[in-house]
Amino acid sequence: MTIDLKSVTPAKTVDARGTACPGPLLEAKRAMAAVPLNGILEVWSSDEGSTEDIPLWSKKIGHEYLGNVEEPGYWRVFVKRGK
Repeated sequence: MTIDLKSVTPAKTVDARGTACPGPLLEAKRAMAAVPLNGILEVWSSDEGSTEDIPLWSKKIGHEYLGNVEEPGYWRVFVKRGK
């Protein structure tokens, strides 16, 4: 099953645009506490490294990386809370 990420309604969205690594990852870690189990966190990041860092962190912690959407000047990264 493929999820249309552009139509996902996240439980929480974090705008980390303009922060350099590891800023977006740290923002994601902090924000995940406010996301309910199986809820979705969306992180906006202008740092391309986030498209690698956040999926690695998600797998390590037990969350599910859903993918990312490239927008003009930033990425929207989606993570489903696993625990």
